[in-house]
Amino acid sequence: MSSTVNTSYPEYPVFKGLQRPLEFMGLRGRYIYWAAVTAGCAILSFIVVYSLLGFVVGLVVLTVIAAVGIALIILKQMKGLHTKKEFQGILIYRRDSEI
Repeated sequence: MSSTVNTSYPEYPVFKGLQRPLEFMGLRGRYIYWAAVTAGCAILSFIVVYSLLGFVVGLVVLTVIAAVGIALIILKQMKGLHTKKEFQGILIYRRDSEI
């Protein structure tokens, strides 16, 4: 019972950007979450300060928190997605045989 079946399978386009980080409005990877947290903190702080001290002070707090958050995101994103700690100093490594 050997019959050869010549089946043609449908072809689907393959998304070639799977190895790239997620990007949304110029923000890449983890900085999307940082922007969401910055916006959430700014809005939450505006609500709290507005209810305690007034509209103008709340607006100032909202502007300051948003500006600082955006500046930090831009500065960190310029360094790259996978930034590592940069230790400035002298490192001394010892081998296991010296223990």
